[in-house]
Amino acid sequence: QVYLVESGGGSVQAGGSLRLSCAASASQPIRNIKMAWFRQAPGKEREGVANIYIADGVTAYDDSVKGRFTISKDPAKSTVYLQMSSLKSEDTAMYYCAAGPWNAGFRRFDYNYFGRGTQVTVSS
Repeated sequence: QVYLVESGGGSVQAGGSLRLSCAASASQPIRNIKMAWFRQAPGKEREGVANIYIADGVTAYDDSVKGRFTISKDPAKSTVYLQMSSLKSEDTAMYYCAAGPWNAGFRRFDYNYFGRGTQVTVSS
């Protein structure tokens, strides 16, 4: 069982930045898993935007955020971050942290655990 708690959301103007945090806790050490950030806007499907393999730090990004978002980890704190820059109005969504097996990709159903989310609102 993995518990995930997101924080750091808020309201920002277009072009601004935010950093989201995801604190993870589990009954076993968090290492050989993939952690990811998803987002879901009203009326739209939940989509994966970035993921990171905790064991080696390899990352992947959806094209919509490549070059603007950075996912990173702090193993000492069992925390994963999403640094978001050059934010656009279309980035407005509820952002969710997720945990899954090492081969998880960008599909929602690749992941076993999700947090409750944190809202990001970008005004133009």
